[in-house]
Amino acid sequence: MSAESLHVSATRVLTEWRTDDPAADSVRHTMLAFLAAEPRACLRESAAGHITASAVVLDRTGRNVLLTLHPRVGRWLQLGGHCEPDDATVRDAALREAREESGIDDLTLEPDLLDAHTHPITCSLGVPTRHLDLRFVVRAAADAENVTAVRSAESTDLRWWPIDALPNGPEGAERDALRAMIERANSR
Repeated sequence: MSAESLHVSATRVLTEWRTDDPAADSVRHTMLAFLAAEPRACLRESAAGHITASAVVLDRTGRNVLLTLHPRVGRWLQLGGHCEPDDATVRDAALREAREESGIDDLTLEPDLLDAHTHPITCSLGVPTRHLDLRFVVRAAADAENVTAVRSAESTDLRWWPIDALPNGPEGAERDALRAMIERANSR
């Protein structure tokens, strides 16, 4: 477990990812180029940007998604965050983040990358940077009504949302992006 193993796993995940979306493929190539240029790209210390790992957490039915009200962004988002030096792979980081931020231990990560996204943010470094986010599907073992999620200190709020009734308004979710990811996840 090291920056090196995270780097190898991120490179492998992106190299193996097949998408028929030209925009997603462009993001994939950009992330691979960044990884080739930055050996510590998976650690938050990489101020130019860093790979993060997130989890679209669905209940057993695939009809509900667990979202966090992100304190810095002020919007409902999928769970996730920084890779840590103790994570062996980016997949491990996504599953760890899902468990930490949800309080749910009985979660299963699907092995294939769901999506990749890059966005500007001022994160824990305290300076503007970029998150190069690798997004995975994580499934709960039960229906949302039978799974108790526990909000972590990293969240303002945490809730199961029906996928056809995602949050709206100023704190709303990135509905189109979430819907597209959920549709891809449920079509697998």
